[in-house]
Amino acid sequence: MTDIKEIVYKLGPGCELEDVQEGNVYVGTVQGFANFGTFVMLNNSVKGLVHKSNAITQHQERTDILVMVAQVRPNGNIDLREVVLDDYSTKLVSRQVKTTRLSDLGQKIGRRVTIEGELGQVKQTSGPTIFTILDETGTENAAAFVEAGVRAYPEANTGDIVQISGEVMKRNNQLQIEVSSLHRLDGDEADIVRKRIVEALDQKSEPDDIPFLVESEVLTKLRPEMRKLAKIIRRAVFTQQPIILRHHADADGISAAAAVETAVVALIREHVSDSDSDYYLFKRSPSKAPFYEIEDITRDLDFMLKDSVRFGQKLPLILLMDNGSTEEDMPAYKVAQVYDLDIVVCDHHHPDEIVDSFLKAHVNPYHVGGDFGLTAGMIGTELARMINPAVERQIRHLPAIAGVGDRSDSPEIPQYLALVADEYPIEDCKKIALALDYEQFWLRFNDGREIVKDILNLNKNPIRHKRLVTLLVEEALAAIAEQVKTLMPHVESRTLSSGAHLFIADVEMYAHRFTFPPPGKTSGEIHDILCKKYEGEPVVTLGLGPDFAVLRSRGVMMNIPVMVRELREEISGGGVNGGGHLVVGSIKFVEGMRGEVIDKLIAKISLAPVA
Repeated sequence: MTDIKEIVYKLGPGCELEDVQEGNVYVGTVQGFANFGTFVMLNNSVKGLVHKSNAITQHQERTDILVMVAQVRPNGNIDLREVVLDDYSTKLVSRQVKTTRLSDLGQKIGRRVTIEGELGQVKQTSGPTIFTILDETGTENAAAFVEAGVRAYPEANTGDIVQISGEVMKRNNQLQIEVSSLHRLDGDEADIVRKRIVEALDQKSEPDDIPFLVESEVLTKLRPEMRKLAKIIRRAVFTQQPIILRHHADADGISAAAAVETAVVALIREHVSDSDSDYYLFKRSPSKAPFYEIEDITRDLDFMLKDSVRFGQKLPLILLMDNGSTEEDMPAYKVAQVYDLDIVVCDHHHPDEIVDSFLKAHVNPYHVGGDFGLTAGMIGTELARMINPAVERQIRHLPAIAGVGDRSDSPEIPQYLALVADEYPIEDCKKIALALDYEQFWLRFNDGREIVKDILNLNKNPIRHKRLVTLLVEEALAAIAEQVKTLMPHVESRTLSSGAHLFIADVEMYAHRFTFPPPGKTSGEIHDILCKKYEGEPVVTLGLGPDFAVLRSRGVMMNIPVMVRELREEISGGGVNGGGHLVVGSIKFVEGMRGEVIDKLIAKISLAPVA
């Protein structure tokens, strides 16, 4: 004859006091101790007391204990008696819990609800622990309090699927769930909830299929990859994954980044309840070089890892604009790979295939037969419209500013200029681009979020916008005029074997250092003057420093990225690196090899065909 095992019950998540039956034995968890007995949790919300006269063995906090329910008092208190069993079977007590969607919380104020979703963030304050939970309909905060500054439910972490029960309250005009129980779901229970969220987010993240602002064969071919990138960014917003946007620190890069920033911040404010959410979920930073430097990734890692530890945030999505496409980005990408960071790129520099294995999406006109004439600001604005069509009116002038700032001669630039000509004529666009370059020089590594918005008139304060741009342009033009006046008498002229004019300007010896315009801008201004003087003829301008060279070309078909790689291989100990566009870029090297590097560079320029 088979012995019948004693049944021990286990209260499942969501079970309440009415699910407890007198006389049944339950498995519980020791919560704490008092002089008169031991407090035992039967699940995350039901608690009873084992009086010291009914205790049999010694226990520690968070250890399991078997208890029999002696009495459920009218006031809800549960009297327990410890039991010891050698052989028993466990039976789960389940309750069909009706869950509430987060989008419906506004109708449940003052009522108890149960939510199932994913933890997007866990933040410990000086008071309660704040859990940000997301489901297929949105995100909200839930506050759990043990004691001031003590982490509630330490077993639950960012990314976990949980079931939260509590009362819906309104704090500082924002909805919040006052948590009475939180249970981590595992196995099939978690899979069902996660699948539901993923399917809903996949549909919600799909960008609208809207027409471009202009007719463009290249943009049309880029549309699939742009939609892919827009979907990744939208999904990051909806799942509260922070976004770090890195961009080249010039008018084109700033315009591209400002367009996406406008779209993303508006989307965050619309879908995330925290009033300060756009400051901790979105960060924009300029990169001095037209690629993602080790210095950039180091700063970003320091920022993101501290926030991950302090605020329980997910690791961010890295978005690179007007940089990110070249072999020079590889060292930073390898560092990012160690931390499994997602990286996406929107760029118009000549791309290297080697970077694609590190990227989740890569928008670049060269991939579809275009070139750098379609600027990052143009692509970025169209991308921003896909991310959030509601911001179109605010940002539609940015492609024109980016185009004139980057001296684009693409088929798209006349269309973008015509689109905003009534409000932003071409001369105004040029002034805004110059103001951006001038102000970013003094901002250094800072984003200057509100200053940049004033320069671009994104704050919709036209009087301040006009006064600020006028002032910055006056200062910039005066600085440029002084620099050019000082440098022009020292510009060396040569005629190459190809018939092209080569002009060499030593921007270290004969130009003011550490002030505006910097070497790249100075070389560009000298180049513009010489192109006007030798109109219709091929011109190359070389701005030289002790360990760098800046190149500008008109009518000479160079390929600067290829030249950099050849020089690196050919000159042992030269330390050559750099990049840029095909005919506009910069090269770095060690100062002691300056003569050999420049001689070989000029020889390669001589071999380039002229248009």
